[in-house]
Amino acid sequence: MIALVGLGNPGKKYKYNRHNIGYLVIDEIVKSFDIDNQKTKFNGKFYKSSIGQKNIILFKSNDYMNECGYSISQIISFFKVKNEDLYVFHDDLDLEVGKIRIKNGGSSAGHNGLKSIDKYIGKNYNRLRIGIGHPGEKKLVEKYVLSNFKKGEWPYLSLINQNISENIDLLVNNKHSSFLNKIKLS
Repeated sequence: MIALVGLGNPGKKYKYNRHNIGYLVIDEIVKSFDIDNQKTKFNGKFYKSSIGQKNIILFKSNDYMNECGYSISQIISFFKVKNEDLYVFHDDLDLEVGKIRIKNGGSSAGHNGLKSIDKYIGKNYNRLRIGIGHPGEKKLVEKYVLSNFKKGEWPYLSLINQNISENIDLLVNNKHSSFLNKIKLS
């Protein structure tokens, strides 16, 4: 079983915030694969499906970003997902909008959602770092991540979300380099 988890904050107020890019990725995958079996459990929303020969769980916690680790640990424990089969989609201030990187383990780099997950399951899971840009000064970060993307950034985000969805089979089959080559924007 493979788990695809999107990080974000629940509620309409936050739906299109930079911090919610992980939720937006999961929404795009669900839409692209026409998955309509949403269940509410583990204090979140999840879907079960398959991509090729792989069984997958897609999950969005209903907890706020800073507290999402417990619900994520519950769902991966219930479905017996190994840490190496957990893929967490999240925003990254250190990458430009439209850029994406994959990293396994390491530091949370100050990301509170990752800190929460690390607390409950450790650090050795796959992180898909999706660029949201940086406001320039540290004191502006909190307001920035809770702001919506600008109109001019949406074409990049829509394209990267579409590319992720169209090539998710490469990711779940552990072909990370091929996945990154297919989704990168020219």
